[in-house]
Amino acid sequence: MLSDLRLLAVALATIAPVTASASWQLISDEPGRRVELDRASIKKVDQGKTEAHGRIVLDKPIVDPRTSSSYRIVEAVNRYDCATRSYSTLQRRYFKAEGELLRAEEVKVQVEMPVRTGMLDDKLLREVCRPKPGNDALQAARKAAEKVSAAAGELRKANEALVRKDVQRANLNTRAAEKTEPEEARAPARQSTATVATATAAATATATSTTAAARRPPRRVATRLAEEHPASSPAGSSKSESKDLLAAYAHAQIPWSYEGEGRPENWGKLRPDYATCANGQRQSPIDIRDGFRVDLEPIRFTYRPSQFRVIDNGHTVQVDVGGSHIGLLGKTYDLVQFHFHRPAEERIDGQSFEMVIHLVHKSEDGELAVVAVLLEQGLENPLIQSIWNNLPLEKNEYVQPPEQGIDLASLIPEDRSYYTYMGSLTTPPCSEDVLWLVLKQTQQLSPEQLRIFSRLYPYNARPVQPKHSRMIKESR
Repeated sequence: MLSDLRLLAVALATIAPVTASASWQLISDEPGRRVELDRASIKKVDQGKTEAHGRIVLDKPIVDPRTSSSYRIVEAVNRYDCATRSYSTLQRRYFKAEGELLRAEEVKVQVEMPVRTGMLDDKLLREVCRPKPGNDALQAARKAAEKVSAAAGELRKANEALVRKDVQRANLNTRAAEKTEPEEARAPARQSTATVATATAAATATATSTTAAARRPPRRVATRLAEEHPASSPAGSSKSESKDLLAAYAHAQIPWSYEGEGRPENWGKLRPDYATCANGQRQSPIDIRDGFRVDLEPIRFTYRPSQFRVIDNGHTVQVDVGGSHIGLLGKTYDLVQFHFHRPAEERIDGQSFEMVIHLVHKSEDGELAVVAVLLEQGLENPLIQSIWNNLPLEKNEYVQPPEQGIDLASLIPEDRSYYTYMGSLTTPPCSEDVLWLVLKQTQQLSPEQLRIFSRLYPYNARPVQPKHSRMIKESR
């Protein structure tokens, strides 16, 4: 039952209070629990995502470790991305009984999590992303067609006006030339007609170039306008302010990456919600050194054989799994996915490593714990080979072997002593309050396995970040 609750905690979250007047629709009725969704709460939000209220109702109450009271209902809202089949958790509300609130909690770190086929979150996503009945889509298409038609009409009028204006200018130029030239040098009447035809063709070309300019990427249009109208800014600051505006607009169009304009030092400028990448005080990775050697509580790994699916997401190779978790400091963190970086993002006393596996875990209250397993060249790693065998042929496409699994326990070395500190995600939005657990003993992969990943990602590591005043502890 506790594992069921963890599953729900990952799948459901609330951003606003779920009212008692919600009309709950049954999604899943299983022994010991039922899952319900308020279809009336489904709404579109920014960036094409969808939010919806949901809840789980348990047959038997569960003791809440935070309050020592019992609850039977957890109400929640997910923010879904139907296109990428992912969601993020925002807040949860626990009820002793219908309408009797026990406590509410916000999720500090909001991370896009993949939806796994056949799981509870998959059932919810299918319901939330299912098109609404009726002719909404048809009406939307009609409105879009009307807008396109209106825009085409305006463009046609603008083109005709340009043609008339240039024809008129050509006629005036012809008349002026006739007055200044000697009588014997004037062109016959039919030449005037040819001039008009030439002017018409030129005007048409001008209109065509105007249309093409309208189709240019916004950055080019903005640059052209700044060049053609430098006086539009206040005197004495037009050039610098124009450059700043253009730079800000350009950054808004650049995706984050490990090189070029989207490289790590620019992450904080690319989007407002990436600002923590630049101004955060607990950023990861770091060079781990000068730690306090103490008797750290052992990490309790409960890693089981699992089915898996692999995706090349354009930044790394990621593997989604289920059914495994770790325990530490009285809290359980479910393993959601793991991925690879080359070289290893972490350094130990200045030493770098060939690669690293980051195993991302999430607790019921939305907190993240990342276990880092450092990799060095050596013997072939069977689990990594299973991943490489199932690499997708296209980016952002999943491969899920139907009859194959991986033994997640084989990822963890025998010596489980570790370093720990509080840090952040190492990719945008660089959210902080992430518990890092870096295992001291390395694992191996073969030179050929390293070459395969290097061909996909020669370099996909964020540089080390300032430590500031953070404490680092290590197992003695």
